[in-house]
Amino acid sequence: MIKEDFLDQPPGGAALTAYDQAHLRLYLRLLDADAEGADWKEVVEVLFGICAKTEPERAARVHTAHLARAKWMTENGFSELLGPRLH
Repeated sequence: MIKEDFLDQPPGGAALTAYDQAHLRLYLRLLDADAEGADWKEVVEVLFGICAKTEPERAARVHTAHLARAKWMTENGFSELLGPRLH
C-alpha cells in the first residue's frame, strides 16, 4: 500500500478532517505496525514509498506525524466517526 496522496504533515487540530477519513486504512496500518514493534524505516517505505536511507529526515517526519495523528484518532477522533450521539 503506497499512498501517493498523502501530505508530509497531516492536518492537526481537535476535529476529524476529510484527510483523516480518507487515510483511515493508513492510520490503522501504522498503529498495527507500531503495536507489533515493526521497524519504522520499513513501515515508511511500505506505506508511504519513502526510502529512509535516501530521505531520512522526511521519512522520519512523515512517519512520526502520521503515527501521532493515528494515535490521536484512537483517543479522540474516533468518536466523530460514530456519528452524533443520542441523548
